[in-house]
Amino acid sequence: MLAVFLRIDFYFSIVYLLAAVYLLGRLWIHAGWRHLSVQRRMVNRAFPDETIPVELVVRNTGRLPIPWVEVQDSLPVELTSPPFYREVVTLGAQQEHRFTYTLACYKRGYYRIGPLSLQTGDLLGVTQPLMMKQAPEYVIVYPRVLPLEKLGLPTHSPLAALPAPATLFEDSTRIIGVRPYQIGDSPRRIHWTSTAKAGKLLVKRYQPAVARETLICLDFAQETYAGRRFYDASELAIVAAASLANHIIIREGLAVGLAMQAVDPLEETTAHFSLPPRRERTHLMNLLEVLARVQPVPNPATSFLDFLRRETTRLSWGATVIVISGAESESLYETLAYLRSANFAPALILVMPQAPGSDFRQTALGKLPVYRVWREAELEALA
Repeated sequence: MLAVFLRIDFYFSIVYLLAAVYLLGRLWIHAGWRHLSVQRRMVNRAFPDETIPVELVVRNTGRLPIPWVEVQDSLPVELTSPPFYREVVTLGAQQEHRFTYTLACYKRGYYRIGPLSLQTGDLLGVTQPLMMKQAPEYVIVYPRVLPLEKLGLPTHSPLAALPAPATLFEDSTRIIGVRPYQIGDSPRRIHWTSTAKAGKLLVKRYQPAVARETLICLDFAQETYAGRRFYDASELAIVAAASLANHIIIREGLAVGLAMQAVDPLEETTAHFSLPPRRERTHLMNLLEVLARVQPVPNPATSFLDFLRRETTRLSWGATVIVISGAESESLYETLAYLRSANFAPALILVMPQAPGSDFRQTALGKLPVYRVWREAELEALA
């Protein structure tokens, strides 16, 4: 306005200079922006007390230098403090910078990492900065798994499924292989096709009808672990389930499943988890992943006892059912007695129980295995 009204050349020079700086800065930044990228590299799985190194790589693949670039990564406060990582750097042509920071995993959980934002602008700040954001990633910290060398239980306990030299029952409709003929084998078991190919007598091997599998049923309702020890008790229940599953699959080589109701952060609502018994290591990692991210459910739509009865209808005859809960009641023991009468092998683990056991346990259930756990160290000596 001064240049127009006063007609002074100096003011026109200032206007032209500012316009040139603005246009040049805008064109420069937009040209470099198309060649600017950022990448996060990390492992998104960990166990408690481990650390996750994170590397951020900022690249300028263009021919123009970029005056300044601000990189900021939003982080959960449970993994680091302060809950962000920020760096500002100048990038020359065809140049890249690498930044590293560390996430400390102290407790299980499903944590959001990001979004990762990248911002740049001209040197004098006369143009609007440009910003991009990358979608967040997630880190899963598995629950603590205690090294249970042995469960410390008698051989007849339903928590210990021992291999038997011969199965009591076999399903003749399911052939799982052949074996050499032994004296006393029925002629009906001879597999004539395999015998003709091998040149010796081979008999059929049938799948056992008595299941050697375990289902861990975890009661994860908030009211079960109410009181001042809510957090410690609920976390100890997760540790107990994870440790038992790890022991049975890794040490015993047997199948384990998981059934529970909990709040799933992936769905942001109450979810019913029903993982059928399997014994592969990948199945164990899937099971631990579920235990890592679940949270106690405030008001379950289905009571735990109804949920327990429904889940056991999918099990094979003779399967082991391990119930983990923070409260005992007469209705719980009645349900366990029902499972035993239905030819299952039930066991109960009480985590920081709120009330003492009742006489119903001794009179109606007899020698049903019941274990009380107050600290993680006690899981190593269940007896």
